[in-house]
Amino acid sequence: MSLRADAVLFDKDGTLFEFGATWDAWGRAALQHFSEGDPEALRALAEVSRFDLVRGSFRADSPVIAGTNREAAECLASAIPGLDADVVEAHMALTAAEAPLVEAVPLGPLMARLDGMGLPLGVMTNDAERSARAHLRSAGIESAFRFIAGFDSGHGAKPDPRPLLAFAEAVGLAPARIVMVGDSPHDLSAGRAAGMQTVGVTTGPIPAEALVPLADAVLPDIGHLPGWLGAA
Repeated sequence: MSLRADAVLFDKDGTLFEFGATWDAWGRAALQHFSEGDPEALRALAEVSRFDLVRGSFRADSPVIAGTNREAAECLASAIPGLDADVVEAHMALTAAEAPLVEAVPLGPLMARLDGMGLPLGVMTNDAERSARAHLRSAGIESAFRFIAGFDSGHGAKPDPRPLLAFAEAVGLAPARIVMVGDSPHDLSAGRAAGMQTVGVTTGPIPAEALVPLADAVLPDIGHLPGWLGAA
């Protein structure tokens, strides 16, 4: 069977794991931690991070969704005088590694299926590599990936295409034969800039209409990926 691509590079949050189910509760807890019980501080933190305190979820335009840990830390620190971005980032890294994970689809069987199709797999996330590995290990799929990189792995962060090109080099394939799969414009813009195929999924907070202009296809979740790959 001829496949559309010879390797798959995944984003993590909102792609392998449902974003809202995994990160909304974590986000509320982080804002409450840094506000230290001050309602005005909580509102200020929610405003800069675009977190809806009534719904208890990040808005689609939140800079936390696709940004790096450092960018998110600097965003939150800007809301409260004296709040140190280094302290925020350290707290985020520690708590993110322990965040409760909700798989977008059963990941073990899917990764086994993609491996059975002969596809090298990778993960590139704007989270820290340590957190990413902890999450993948917790889901029992860390060993499925030939390449795992975070914003701090030395290749840069999305939407910069360099970390995606590092994956292409690691698996020895032309970028055009690789598909980048993600839930945000950052993911898909990076894929396009790297010369890769791009597939968007709607298991994150970004609506499909925002992904369509940057994607070769938009799927409900990564469980539909084998069918798309085989539809060459």
